[in-house]
Amino acid sequence: MAANNRRMSGKKGAQVGSGGQRRKGLEGKGPTPPAEMRKGHKKNRVANAKAKQTVRRPAPRGRGGKGTSELVVGRNPVVEALREGVPASTLYVQQFIDNDERVREALQLAAERGGINLMEAPRPELDRMTNGLNHQGLVLQVPPYEYAHPEDLASAAYDDGEDPLIVALDGVTDPRNLGAVVRSVSAFGGHGVVVPERRAAGMTAGAWKTSAGTAARTPVARATNLTRALEAYKKAGIVVVGLAADGEAELGELAALDGPVVIVVGSEGKGLSRLVGETCDFRVRIPMPGGAESLNAGVAAGIVLYEAARRRV
Repeated sequence: MAANNRRMSGKKGAQVGSGGQRRKGLEGKGPTPPAEMRKGHKKNRVANAKAKQTVRRPAPRGRGGKGTSELVVGRNPVVEALREGVPASTLYVQQFIDNDERVREALQLAAERGGINLMEAPRPELDRMTNGLNHQGLVLQVPPYEYAHPEDLASAAYDDGEDPLIVALDGVTDPRNLGAVVRSVSAFGGHGVVVPERRAAGMTAGAWKTSAGTAARTPVARATNLTRALEAYKKAGIVVVGLAADGEAELGELAALDGPVVIVVGSEGKGLSRLVGETCDFRVRIPMPGGAESLNAGVAAGIVLYEAARRRV
């Protein structure tokens, strides 16, 4: 009997207690994934090789220049970035990821937008790329932002037959404030925003999201030295106005908003730096009868831009 049992154990066919595995094998597995995500496919091997080469490259120096590439990490942040139109070059998807609603939406949004590479990568590679952050199997690479040069903003305004209306940020480190300023500049007909190269917010994914898409049409320039950039504006006949809680005049008294002007906004806590404050032609304050000590950069810039736009109508 033992020999017979051994011979019969090698026969093919349904096994007792199989739980209907063969029936499950006949069920559909959904749409065929893209070639980049099919294990063993040539495009999948190329995608994995590119994933291993992903690095954050430093910004090159020069006229305007580019920022650094950025990684948006996690399922919710990736989906939100894609919804808001944040520029993206590559969507990395972990191999054998649980295909939930957010993953499906991320893949759909990336496909609809076009121009976004879809690459599958093993979990260890995504861990390495994100320095061990909880990426949840989704990583979105945002390409370096191409900054303008401060002179370009004024030149573009004059080419359009308009007086430049520019906002410069001094010591503003929150990308959301930068995004809010970009949005206000766009809303009130401004010609761009200037930020320092160091110790300042840059055009990150967070800034893009807060700008609500206006960053696509409102240039941001980066200055190696903000004080020198403001001095160059002054030599070109543009008035530099700094916002300060202890400004010598109130905003409504300033006639310079009618013409070419750069509005300088400092950080909420420290305000304008000493050198920047000394470079300004005027320092004005926004009247706040409610008693608030200060406004954040986005709100302050919006108020002054509205006043400038109102006078230019």
